[in-house]
Amino acid sequence: MVLAQPDPAALPGTPAPRGSLATTACMETLQVGYLHAIAAAAGCSLAQPFPDDGVDWHVSHSSDHLVDDEVTIKVQLKCTYQVAPRPSGGSFGFSLDNAHLRKLARTPVAVPKILVVMLAPRDRDAWVEAGHDRLALRHCCYWTNLAGHAVTGRNRTTVRLSTARIFDDRALREIMARVGAGGTP
Repeated sequence: MVLAQPDPAALPGTPAPRGSLATTACMETLQVGYLHAIAAAAGCSLAQPFPDDGVDWHVSHSSDHLVDDEVTIKVQLKCTYQVAPRPSGGSFGFSLDNAHLRKLARTPVAVPKILVVMLAPRDRDAWVEAGHDRLALRHCCYWTNLAGHAVTGRNRTTVRLSTARIFDDRALREIMARVGAGGTP
């Protein structure tokens, strides 16, 4: 006789088990959710290039821009829990493969690129907080324009991201306004 095992989610106080996706795959999904929320608030559209050519997303903004009625930037997303939230000192370092950095640092370009790095808690239980009046993703994304950045490491190069450059809908609208005026992000 085989006895049925109790469903752990049915036991009081026991959370249902997480899926078996690797943590890094889940981090990618978390940062995409963040990007989607920011793009929606900024009134931007998103397109995912296929196949991925080293840049994750194309973000477009339609408005009365000087250079065109719609401008686009390319966004490379990264997510890490190896940098603590609210880094001190005004910036933090993030390491990129040199081949990837060369692609992001290329200049001149027809479509500007930015790097967006999300700092996430190590514990997945702390990634999302939901309530009746909000859905909060934790912790934060920061952005930088790496155009012209030099490769300095043997295989990887550490780039610095300013904590003053929080990637939110206001920052995205300001980036699009600068690009729409013929400037850089």
